[in-house]
Amino acid sequence: MIDEPGYHSDKKAYLRRLKLIEGQVRGLARLVEEDTYCIDVLTQVSAVSKALESLSVALADDHIHHCVQHAAASGDPLEIDRKMDEVMTVVKRLMK
Repeated sequence: MIDEPGYHSDKKAYLRRLKLIEGQVRGLARLVEEDTYCIDVLTQVSAVSKALESLSVALADDHIHHCVQHAAASGDPLEIDRKMDEVMTVVKRLMK
């Protein structure tokens, strides 16, 4: 079993990205509070969605390069299958 998640070495960068996204979401609330034009709000919603999608892809990449690679190196076919199933489950979830 791996002690740290695959994103551990980039944890500060991920937290920074999440704080930026959090700021974008707060900005969205402000736009709605100020009765901003619908299209402008939707444009910002799209930007937040894309930022979250980008973060998701980066986390999946880290998972593959750390956790899946670790399972492959272990040589345990059950662990390899489990990790591959995890990847496919998350890919399917992200594609919905």
